Amino acid sequence: MERQRSFSFKPTRFLVFSFTISSSLIFLTFFTIWLTRSTPSIPQETHFPSVAIQTITGFSGNLSVNALKDSIFEGAHLSKPENASGFSGASLTGDLQKKKNESQVAEHEEGAGGGLNGNFTSMEKSAPAILFLKIESTEEKNAELNRTGGQKAEVNRTGGQNAELNRTGGQNAALKKTEISSDGVVGEKRVRGCDFTRGRWVYDESYPLYTNVSCPLIDEGFNCQANGRKDKDYMKWRWQPQDCDIPRFNATKMLELMRGKRLVFVGDSINRNQWESMMCMLMSAVRDPTRVYETHRRRITKDKGNYSFKFVDYKCTVEYYASHFLVHEGKGRVGQKRVQTLRIDSIDHGSSRWRGANILVFNTAHWWTHYKTKAGINYYQEAGQIHPQLDVSAAFRKALMTWGSWVDKHFNRKTQVFFRSSAPSHFRGGQWNSGGSCKESTQPLQTSSSSYSEKNTIAEEVIKQMRTPVKFLNITGLSEYRIDGHPSIYGRNSRKSGIQDCSHWCLPGIPDAWNELLFLHLLQ
Repeated sequence: MERQRSFSFKPTRFLVFSFTISSSLIFLTFFTIWLTRSTPSIPQETHFPSVAIQTITGFSGNLSVNALKDSIFEGAHLSKPENASGFSGASLTGDLQKKKNESQVAEHEEGAGGGLNGNFTSMEKSAPAILFLKIESTEEKNAELNRTGGQKAEVNRTGGQNAELNRTGGQNAALKKTEISSDGVVGEKRVRGCDFTRGRWVYDESYPLYTNVSCPLIDEGFNCQANGRKDKDYMKWRWQPQDCDIPRFNATKMLELMRGKRLVFVGDSINRNQWESMMCMLMSAVRDPTRVYETHRRRITKDKGNYSFKFVDYKCTVEYYASHFLVHEGKGRVGQKRVQTLRIDSIDHGSSRWRGANILVFNTAHWWTHYKTKAGINYYQEAGQIHPQLDVSAAFRKALMTWGSWVDKHFNRKTQVFFRSSAPSHFRGGQWNSGGSCKESTQPLQTSSSSYSEKNTIAEEVIKQMRTPVKFLNITGLSEYRIDGHPSIYGRNSRKSGIQDCSHWCLPGIPDAWNELLFLHLLQ
């Protein structure tokens, strides 16, 4: 009979079994602890990378939306903890929509050409909404950040609350001389893309930039104070564009820009007006007036003449050449008679003196009237043909096309060429030769003409067809307000002749603003 086995463990087997169970429990415990620590029960806090807001110091319009996204928002991940308050999708969208409606006009102006050609408007659409919401809604904090140019800013999130801009000094986003506008655009008010024709005249006690005493170069026709004008308010207005600021004219800086160069004004007596203004503005930076002289020792008079002033210390010249039409005034034969004609297909014979200039400012307008051009009858000439009659606008276009071809032929792209628009006259009750006047006007007009000069339209159309990059210096609209700026009865012999001058301008006066715009373009 077989012996029955006893049910028992041997001591060795029992020890092995116990060690196995204990090791498994210890391993499971450590694994559970590790898993718990590596997987927290709440989401991690959202951290923004340091925001480097670059200072925009120039007037360049080449900063692209993609470049801004790369420099400001690269690597920023936005996540919303479930227990965070104040950032529900509905409230965020509503707030942004409200801000958008409040700043609709400002955004439209930026997109239309102000700022960096509208790039910031499109950036707002693609950038994280949380950042733009805070820039828009924390106006007080933005103002404080602007005042601390050297301080550093970071975007912090504390206690699951709304993100805010804090000055902490621990991050590296320096805000230097920037302006944060109400529509969330970051940066200085920029000039490139600014429409200088839209704005207002601002009374400024720091003007004028010179006086008829400090500048001995003002000729009798423009020297209204010396001719007995008593009021002085007309000299204290400066032009303020709507969408940007014009830097105050800096005569020393202007002379540095012109060092070793020729600045040449070519045109009618209104351009002579602007040239004299520029001379007076530049003379304010000259310590020794004997270091400036007319190269032909000519004295400035109201009569037709050409002038070239040498600034010895800067090795530059500022010149004026009279040319009423920019094309050649000559004579032709009509039947048995020789009559005065205008060769609209031939550049002015004095053009050889304009060549070699580095900066040129052209204009022609005031002589293109029916009175000055004999109503177009037997006056305009092309080659050997004298037109029996030609409309003044058609002749003006042909003459500017002749001028444009000459500029394209004789100047390269390094030459800075400007064409100044027509300056308005303000005769009331008649024209210059029929009793027109402006003597009672001592303040700017509140409104200006809404019509645009046909001559300006033609000039712009011709310029667009040219190879040479000509800048159209549009001063017509801003000058329309300034009926108070003309010599009126305080010009040369105005009281004796009874003819008031409501075409030219007193100096100091409105042409100074034209030169401030010219200076601004040269700075760019």
